[in-house]
Amino acid sequence: MDYRLQRRLAAEILGVGESRIWISPDPEHAEEISQAVTKKDVLALIKRGLIRAEPKKGNSHRWLERRRQRAKGRRRGPGKRKGPATARRDPKEDWMGRIRRMRRYLRWLRDHGLIDRSTYRRLYRMAKGGMFRNLSALRRYMEDQGLLKQSQQPSGGEA
Repeated sequence: MDYRLQRRLAAEILGVGESRIWISPDPEHAEEISQAVTKKDVLALIKRGLIRAEPKKGNSHRWLERRRQRAKGRRRGPGKRKGPATARRDPKEDWMGRIRRMRRYLRWLRDHGLIDRSTYRRLYRMAKGGMFRNLSALRRYMEDQGLLKQSQQPSGGEA
């Protein structure tokens, strides 16, 4: 049976979308439902229970539970990951971590008199320009250029 009119009228009356309207599939009532052409007729069918609004669909409890677990950091292991690491990690955050480490190290060297201000400034600018991939590359460069002696290097905790 074609119940498009009845479905539309019922949706207006009940204030829901047409896809949520349930119409009784019982063949005994088919003729009666198809005869309803006014809102008053459809309202009478709603009161009799031949037409009703289905409940809203929500997310399953299983989905909500997974979401809560992920919020705590669970279910994020290597088996769940797709794509490169850069797809999951902000490149800017990476850069900030690297540059701050290098600048902290350079500041420590300058404050402890292991490099002069001009060397500090030059290395600072080089680091900003992306000359060094990481802190170990900066240290290697300083050793190669003779700017820092092996015995003068601070231990890992200070820089």
